Amino acid sequence: MQLKRVVITGVGAVCGLGQDVPSLIEGIEQGKSAVRSMEGWDRYNGLRCLVGAPCELKNEKEIPRQYRRLMGRMSIFAVQASQQAIADAGIPQESLSSGRIGCIIGSTMGSAESLNEAFEIILPNKDLTQLKSTQFFQCVSHTATMNVSRYLGIHGYVTATSAACASALQALGAGYDLIRLGRQEAMVCGGAEELHPTVTGSFDVLVATSARYNHAPHQTPRPFDSKRDGLVCGEGSGMLLLEEYERARQRGARIYAEIIGYNTSGNGINVSQSYKEAIVSCMSEALQDASLTPQDVDYINAHATATIQGDKEEAEAIREVFGNSVPVSSLKGYFGHTLGASGSIELIASLIMMKKGRIYPTHNLETVSPECEGIFHVQECLNREIRVLLKNCFAFGGINAALICKKVPSE
Repeated sequence: MQLKRVVITGVGAVCGLGQDVPSLIEGIEQGKSAVRSMEGWDRYNGLRCLVGAPCELKNEKEIPRQYRRLMGRMSIFAVQASQQAIADAGIPQESLSSGRIGCIIGSTMGSAESLNEAFEIILPNKDLTQLKSTQFFQCVSHTATMNVSRYLGIHGYVTATSAACASALQALGAGYDLIRLGRQEAMVCGGAEELHPTVTGSFDVLVATSARYNHAPHQTPRPFDSKRDGLVCGEGSGMLLLEEYERARQRGARIYAEIIGYNTSGNGINVSQSYKEAIVSCMSEALQDASLTPQDVDYINAHATATIQGDKEEAEAIREVFGNSVPVSSLKGYFGHTLGASGSIELIASLIMMKKGRIYPTHNLETVSPECEGIFHVQECLNREIRVLLKNCFAFGGINAALICKKVPSE
């Protein structure tokens, strides 16, 4: 069976740096940080991390109430990012209901704020009578993909991935497979996430969050740095329009890149610690899927959340596979760890790097930690052609994902 080629023809993003892709890129280029002190979080007893990278909820009332009432913040972010991606790709609205365009959106869980509201209503008196009928649709784990597909009228393949920080990359990998197998002609794929103290708290109890910089939010997170002390949660959505190559070419679409390799795997050992051998295996399998060698890769966008153990294991894995010749950077110092959205937002920024021939440095990386040495850390903006890039994501639960994209020459 001849597999079809799959390209990316549209991108859209909402995150702490702004409501669209130009704002995201402008913020990174200016070295901005979206991390700030979170008002009211000090009321949570035992919560160590009091900083986050929130999004501004903006223009949400442009979504008619009949749709918006079923959406939490993350679904609104996902709708806005999806609309941007579809418009960017030049896909006409009427084609979305053809049945040949699908939707896959990943997230860690349903709207955290709506889930918390439901618990506060039900639990004190074990009383469900005050619960709104729309609450369920905001709480379910597939709320983002459900709301986006309904609002946009998508009739094709619709599903949701839920693997914490690997969710968005798994959504893109699944969309890639559906198109290359000929099951769909195009897919709206990506991830969405919502910031809430209970989300940060779930990482806090695992001692995975940053707690030493509550007085200086912009100095954290610090991927690969010797003074890193954990992750900082963010929120938002990144969405991409994947399309079968011949279809995109025939309609004259602009092509950001071609997806040429993907792999996802479990480490089978530990649910809370990254594992070097499993990361090595995941990246190597993605390279094999793309029929590439490590020498063919020009840039690695690392997962690198700034946790003590995770950064060490990823750096060791990259060193084993790629040595110190391939530039590596992490983007979480700019807009935090957007969890289920991180894979897609960071891939979009990487595609813009590919387009511009410019590699953005790891924000807050001042002194490389000794256990993260031996790889090519980008600490200042680097002008260099990127023909092939690798995007990594590694999730709690021991789930890994790696995606490889190649620049498509202009015809």
